[in-house]
Amino acid sequence: MTKQIQIPGTDLSIFPINLGTNTFGWTADEATSHAVLDAFVAAGGNFLDTAESYPAWVPGNTGRESETIIGTWLAARGNRDKVVIATKVGDHPEHQTQDPAYIRTAIDASLQRLQTDYVDLYYAHRDDEVTPIAEVARVFDEIVRAGKAKHIAVSNYSKDRLAEWLAVAEAENLATPVAIQPQYSLVFRRDYETERAPLAREHNLGVFTYFSLAAGFLTGKYRTEADLEGASRGGMVQGYFNADGLAVVDEVVSIAEAHDVAPATVALAWLLAKGMTAPIVSARAPEQLDDLMAAPKLSLSEDEVTRLDRSSAPFA
Repeated sequence: MTKQIQIPGTDLSIFPINLGTNTFGWTADEATSHAVLDAFVAAGGNFLDTAESYPAWVPGNTGRESETIIGTWLAARGNRDKVVIATKVGDHPEHQTQDPAYIRTAIDASLQRLQTDYVDLYYAHRDDEVTPIAEVARVFDEIVRAGKAKHIAVSNYSKDRLAEWLAVAEAENLATPVAIQPQYSLVFRRDYETERAPLAREHNLGVFTYFSLAAGFLTGKYRTEADLEGASRGGMVQGYFNADGLAVVDEVVSIAEAHDVAPATVALAWLLAKGMTAPIVSARAPEQLDDLMAAPKLSLSEDEVTRLDRSSAPFA
């Protein structure tokens, strides 16, 4: 069993793979989602990532399906104390705001859907770039003091707004963000490495990467234009589908073959080798988890990390 790690600045111990649940209510119905959750826990996983907006992009959805499905699973399994739950506020199509009045109602609504009294990690999902940071920092502190969230975190904030939040929290003795959630992968390096990584290191923040497998591109299953046809994430993959992106996949596949593992395992192992706390992955069926959960057990050599660095340099 892979050893759990601690989220910096907390007493939360997690398996170093974070299960993203944006597929719940989208490509996985409730029964399949419960099966994915069961398989994840059986494999040693315990860290779930959701949001009030997942998956609002599906026609006919409200955007609250993922939290609701997790809530019915928690109620059925009676295992709330065995899992670490993160959810987010502020990127719902109807509420793309960090307005404190809305956040106060949103946390209560999320807890009701999740059928729990608290979340372990509550994220500001996306900055509205209008609400003063001090106001946002204070309402998140209020939520922690009320016991509705153990800790807070930040996703998709600019480095300047994130730095301001950290400064305000220190100056006013408020709950301090313990983690960030940036987009980061072998084919999307520049933004995190140049903008947020220095802050993460300076403040010892946990880092939970999303699109860790570039919407499935780094699994190696999209090698030709024909592979993209009919894929649920084909449009997202299209942005990586070029000579530079395919060269990265070739290197990932080569290293995977040498270790007799899946390409996804290698792509995630690279993120862990780069110091990421727990990459976020998603699955629409239980059998997809095997390759993802194997990543912490794969130790890439320095040479292999260098090869992956070099092949992905156009994205750095």
